Amino acid sequence: MADVAVTQPREPAVARWWWVLLITGIIWIIIGLYVLQAHYTSAVAIGYLVGFWLLFAGIAEFIELSAVEGWKWVHAVVGVLFILGGIAALTSPFQTFTVLAALIGFFLVLKGVFDFVLALSMRHVVDLWWLTLIAGIVEIAIGVWAIDYPGRSAALLLVWVGIGAIIRGVAEIVLAFRVHNVPEAVLV
Repeated sequence: MADVAVTQPREPAVARWWWVLLITGIIWIIIGLYVLQAHYTSAVAIGYLVGFWLLFAGIAEFIELSAVEGWKWVHAVVGVLFILGGIAALTSPFQTFTVLAALIGFFLVLKGVFDFVLALSMRHVVDLWWLTLIAGIVEIAIGVWAIDYPGRSAALLLVWVGIGAIIRGVAEIVLAFRVHNVPEAVLV
């Protein structure tokens, strides 16, 4: 009887790296829980997160600069600004946090106004338009509340980043297991 070679199905490249999503998901959850402790080092951690995000955004702009055909100068300028902002954020993370805390109220007011106007313009097209209207009103109210006092803005930023990081972590963990269990035929 001839030896029959038993071959294992080839593991898709995406499924092979599922554990990276699992690890980053766990890290995001840890960061979220750490930030929600709401002390000085939580604020510094947010400053560092912003610094690293800006550095990676700057690197991405330079990568995109090499791939696009037009407007290269815009990507170069934005890349340099992101890198400089990232360096500034990393050298002074608490100041970065205080600036972000001051801006979050204004951001929420602007986003709330945008959602409010969007809901009104979509009321004849979308059935649940009023949900966006209510969300806009709530965003405006929270933004005005946060603008009124810097401590509220700081607390709001800590809660926003902490909960956002936990949600991202859970989403990445779920995605990791989904990618790990995807049949090869789907990925090829």
